[in-house]
Amino acid sequence: MGKPTGFMEYQRHETNAAAPLKRIKNFMEFHTELAPEERCRQAARCMDCGVPFCQNGKLLGGMVSGCPLNNLIPEWNNLLYRGKEEQAVYRLLETNNFPEFTSRVCPALCEKACICGIHDQPVTVRENERAIIEQAFSTGVIKPRIPAVRSGKRIAVIGAGPSGLAAADMLNRRGHSVTVYERSDRPGGLLMYGIPNMKLEKDIVLRRTALMELEGVDFVTGCDVGRDIQAEEILSCYDAVILACGSSQPRDINAEGRDAEGIYFAVDFLTSTTKSLLDNGLTEGTFISAKDRNVIVIGGGDTGNDCVGTAVRHGCSSVIQLEMMPKLPDERAENNPFPEYPRVCKTDYGQEEAAAVFGHDPRIYETTVKEFIKDECGKLAAVRTVGLSFSTDKESGRRIMSEIPGSEQVLPCELCLIAAGFTGCQSYIADAFGAEIGARGTVQTADGGHSTSVPKVFTAGDMHIGQSLVVRAIREGRDCAAEVDEFLMGYTNMR
Repeated sequence: MGKPTGFMEYQRHETNAAAPLKRIKNFMEFHTELAPEERCRQAARCMDCGVPFCQNGKLLGGMVSGCPLNNLIPEWNNLLYRGKEEQAVYRLLETNNFPEFTSRVCPALCEKACICGIHDQPVTVRENERAIIEQAFSTGVIKPRIPAVRSGKRIAVIGAGPSGLAAADMLNRRGHSVTVYERSDRPGGLLMYGIPNMKLEKDIVLRRTALMELEGVDFVTGCDVGRDIQAEEILSCYDAVILACGSSQPRDINAEGRDAEGIYFAVDFLTSTTKSLLDNGLTEGTFISAKDRNVIVIGGGDTGNDCVGTAVRHGCSSVIQLEMMPKLPDERAENNPFPEYPRVCKTDYGQEEAAAVFGHDPRIYETTVKEFIKDECGKLAAVRTVGLSFSTDKESGRRIMSEIPGSEQVLPCELCLIAAGFTGCQSYIADAFGAEIGARGTVQTADGGHSTSVPKVFTAGDMHIGQSLVVRAIREGRDCAAEVDEFLMGYTNMR
């Protein structure tokens, strides 16, 4: 380790964020990097803890604790503290293909499992990671790594999201020839269109895919496999196929008046904004706009928060975020001990911005929409909400949700965004290849593996495990790549 007493000498110091009322004026990232000497001090806070739970990445209490990629966090924190940034980036890239993504959009599972955080504030692991990778890009340390020898094997990756990109990157490094098919006009999947620009600027995504192209990966965009090109053609041209199309079937809200004009899935709303921003600088009429509208977001997760932040930037008249579940406690409960992921209430950037603009937290808990109310033209005019209560069934132990009599309210709403999660993959792609889909809407594989019931067809990411985090998608892509490599070569050195 770098400085044995660092965690006692230095306090946690995070990057500065622009004030909410300032940053909502654009769609740019809004954090300012610390000075190099302060960043070194932050790295010095990494303890010689003996058992680094930060890099554990195991399920505890039904949630992941520590980094699913098993990042060598104490090692590169030590190198960062010692001023050995180039060595630090090599250790970082040993386990993580895309630190520039995870350091921006990951909820920092590593920090939640940091031992320093038991009695003090955890190490700024995610920000240290970002500083290392961005320094490497800016100084030219990151260069194309072109394989010296090609294997002669060809692999098709269907889907250019984080799992598909990770699998393609690993297999290309091994010397296989990889082609990535993406139905959107730009590669990146949810990195490109599912995550707003203020969380992850799209130049960062394009910088990485351009680097991968220089290294030999081919990208075919605007091609919807299963529709624009048949699965049989893909299977006949490639030695292996990886389905990495995400969990892109949104969960709907079945309430009276659902056919009203003005109701959209969150992913469509966010995609329209980002695509318009990239194509024409948000020209009016080219995206789903929240300007001068009363907005209600159904769903309290990260995607719902992204919708809140985006609607505020559009200039909405008001925004409310409905959450079916009760508010989480502000501090860890006794039944949620370290190193389990802390189930506590957090206020994210979009909620901060809404509170700054409208004077109150936009979230309403234990509430859902019971009816969408239309005007005489069929457009959404209001929603009828109802409060919810929860009880536990004594026999099964399951939680039972029921409506609270007399709790109904009518709220004005001209734009409703459904951010209620996803129910699995869109089945047409799996059907085209003959892959089986299970009850959870994910592609079926052998236990602990990525191979489907169809010869030489594999799957990875959310299409395999269901809706999850970018960091877990990268882990999935890496593991799937190793399995494909072993299938093609008889052995693998990628694990």
